[in-house]
This record gives sequence, C-alpha cells and structure tokens, in this order.
Amino acid sequence: MKPYEKLLLENKAWAQEKLEDDPEYFTRLVDIQTPDFLWIGCSDSRVPADSLTGTQPGEIFVHRNIANMVVNTDLNMLSVLQYAVEVLKVKHIIVCGHYGCGGVKAALSNKSLGIIDKWLRNIKDVYRLHKDEFNDIHDEDKRVNKLIEINIQEQIMNLAKTSIVQRAWKNDNRPDLHGWVYDLHDGIIKPIVEIPAKTKLDDIYEFDNL
Repeated sequence: MKPYEKLLLENKAWAQEKLEDDPEYFTRLVDIQTPDFLWIGCSDSRVPADSLTGTQPGEIFVHRNIANMVVNTDLNMLSVLQYAVEVLKVKHIIVCGHYGCGGVKAALSNKSLGIIDKWLRNIKDVYRLHKDEFNDIHDEDKRVNKLIEINIQEQIMNLAKTSIVQRAWKNDNRPDLHGWVYDLHDGIIKPIVEIPAKTKLDDIYEFDNL
C-alpha cells in the first residue's frame, strides 16, 4: 500500500466511526459553521490546532504559515482574518507558536535558504527591534525560544494594528487577542500575551474613521 492510500483508508474509518457515534454528525457540519476562535499557527506538522485544544470540526477556524506570522502584506492571512472577524464573528483570535520553531531558528542564522528568505526577514526585523534583550543569552536554544516568545507578542500587536480588528473592536467589542506558545516536550500551551478588545494602542496605529 502506498503511503497516501493509507490516509484515504484512515479517512473512511474515521468517517464511519463518527457516523456510528452520531448519525447526524456530518449533516450538522454541512449546515453551519460558528467557531468562536480563529487560530493562526505554524505550519509545522507537529502543531495541529484541533488536537492540541481538543476541539471538534466546526469549533475553530484555522490559518497556518511558517512561524505563525501576521504580515500586513499577506493577502492570504488578511482574507482569512477578515472572513473570521466579519462573517464568522469570532470572539477570540489566537496566535500560537511553538518552542524550537525551525522558521525562527532559520531567521537567526545568516544562511540564504531561497524564497523563504523574504518571509523570514519579518522575523529578523523582530529580532532587530528587540536585540538588546538577547545580550545575556548565549545558549542557542534559549535565544531561539526567547525570540519565539517575542515574535508572538509582535504578531499579536500586528493583529491589533489592522483595521479589520479595530473595526470589530469599535462596533462589537470583540475579538480578544491571545498569544500562546506550545511546548513539544510536554504538550502544554503557555500563554504569553493577551490584548482584550478595545485596548488602547499607540495613537499612530489607531484608525479614527472606522
């Protein structure tokens, strides 16, 4: 059996199990999608949002990219964000990274890796802005994990800077923003930062015509 064929067999087994437990399971999913959460996570295969949080299909809306970035020129991410906030009316947005992230580790190096260099430059910019915080950290793994936490904080702030989020804050007093880091060693998620709806930002980032 080819590896991908095993996936198809597992899918059939999973679907059958769901129907045996609840004959109306898929009927309900077809008719409605009302998640309370948007999850912006890393593409790493070891960090699946539903498995980590124990959520079921329909409960969490997911966008994933290398190193869980919120980049203001990324139309893919912005489209997901707008749909989640304006159509699905999510109440919470979570940016979740993970310790030992290969993308963050690559950003701390000086090696050119191809097209991904353009993406990793956003993380290099985060490092440059917080460079003084690394002066006393000489262990490579600790430096990577420190940047992972700082990067989460910056991506949460990038969400808060968007007109999409600020419009929802003004009109609906939602969503709250949460920055988390997942530890592969023990499976536990560590909260890093939280920005409740309508939090005051630096004036330069606040839109006054929403």
